[in-house]
Amino acid sequence: MTSEISASTVRPPVPSRKPSLWRNLLGLPRAAALDPAGRELQAESITIRIRWFGLCVGYLYVNLVTRETGQPELNAMLTLGTIYALMDTLASFRGRILLSDYRIGISMMEALFIGLLCFFDQGVGSPFRFYYFLSLLVCAIRHSPALTFSTFALHSISYIVLGMFAANKTPDEAVTVLLTLVFLGWAAWAIIALTGLLKSADQRLSKLNLELRQNQQQLEQRITRRTKELQESQALLVQQEKQAAFGLLAAGIAHEVGNPLASISSLVQMLSRRNQDEYVRERLQMVDGQLTRIQKTLRELVGFSRPTNQQVSSVDIHSAINDALNIAKYYKRWKGKHVETQYSTEVPTIRTVYDQLVQVLLNLILNALDATEEGATITLSTQLLPAKDGQSAQVAILVRDEGHGISDTSQSQIFQPYFTTKETGTGLGLFVCRQLVRQTLRGEISLLSSSSAGTTFQVSVPVE
Repeated sequence: MTSEISASTVRPPVPSRKPSLWRNLLGLPRAAALDPAGRELQAESITIRIRWFGLCVGYLYVNLVTRETGQPELNAMLTLGTIYALMDTLASFRGRILLSDYRIGISMMEALFIGLLCFFDQGVGSPFRFYYFLSLLVCAIRHSPALTFSTFALHSISYIVLGMFAANKTPDEAVTVLLTLVFLGWAAWAIIALTGLLKSADQRLSKLNLELRQNQQQLEQRITRRTKELQESQALLVQQEKQAAFGLLAAGIAHEVGNPLASISSLVQMLSRRNQDEYVRERLQMVDGQLTRIQKTLRELVGFSRPTNQQVSSVDIHSAINDALNIAKYYKRWKGKHVETQYSTEVPTIRTVYDQLVQVLLNLILNALDATEEGATITLSTQLLPAKDGQSAQVAILVRDEGHGISDTSQSQIFQPYFTTKETGTGLGLFVCRQLVRQTLRGEISLLSSSSAGTTFQVSVPVE
């Protein structure tokens, strides 16, 4: 059985994502990728940049500043640091973090490395002591406050031991050690507080960004739903306008044809009473019978085209089916088709909108006529469905045909507006049926089966 309707698909736009200012400054990933591994990799990339910057400055300082001793040792240590930085860079390119399971060991290695640089340079007054501050900054960005304080403790021990092994212990060097440790402690506290604030702000922004995307998706879903409802309302309005135009046309035809038919019928009856010839009288009676048949057809046409009655009343399902069949028999595709009815005696009278039920059944019958060839059979049957799952009992109306069936790809779209498999269809028939059944009849319409052997639709209406 064919149907009609054309659906437009609304594709929601992809939400744009802009990284926050702090995320750009820290080199952190966007909110969609803020997992622990992603944070560590981004923080490690900052570490690599700082290390290469420190190594480059260290090479320039060691080789451009005139010194009597220590240059070979410092260059060797910086070369060792370069090898480690190169290994760390290669690991970062592969998406891994070098020695990720030995983070406290890295802090110990840095404390020893910086202490030896200071020892072979100028002792506690060496510019390399500022590497302690860079190391704390990197640790605070990469790791937790507890590990940063541990790193501060290791650097303090390294610097104190450096002061103990100084060649010339002078009061100035003691003051330098003391002030450096004070500033190093203050820097550790300030860096931990600042990075903690940035991390918490970034997490808060990530959470807000996630909520914003969720709200955006909900808004897009609402827009899609409202657009679909608008399309369905527009389709229903188009169908109603077509029915209104058909009603005006039918009423005009009935008026123009009905009056001459009434006059002809009166003349035939007068001639029949006056004429005593039996043969002529029989022929006049046959003419009168055909005129009565035409008048009955006009009354049915006018009755169907009149404005639908929305009043709920007691309805005999079988009478509604018969009325739909009486209208459908004037359809051009009716010729050569066999229509069978199988009515259940258990079906009770229900309360529903009679005109809307007839319209739904008529559309299904016309679709069945379009889908079948001459000699095929269309069967209309009723049955009482018992109450289940807290729902009331229902009356089921089955419309079966022996047509070509509906393809698997089209079965999911047959109730959508403007989708049709007919060459001249409007795509509104089954869509309007579904709207009427759900909204007016408070029931449901469904496609039970469809194959090359035929199609079966079911309309179920609740029994109060």
